[in-house]
Amino acid sequence: MRNHYDFTKMKGRRNPYVKFLKRPITIRLERDTVNYFKTLSSQLGMTYQNLINLYLRDCALKHKTLHFNWAA
Repeated sequence: MRNHYDFTKMKGRRNPYVKFLKRPITIRLERDTVNYFKTLSSQLGMTYQNLINLYLRDCALKHKTLHFNWAA
């Protein structure tokens, strides 16, 4: 390997995968829900945010809908 590399002649380019990056959002979840995903994520060895993202992505890909009745 060289001791010194000259990067002054390189042309920069934008990240081609920027459209695939995640978007940070704020969401309010109940403590029990967050604790459930945190416990599950520690068992699986991944972050709870990624686990929640994977679950929500699965719901979106399968077009799952929630069916419930409001109490009158």
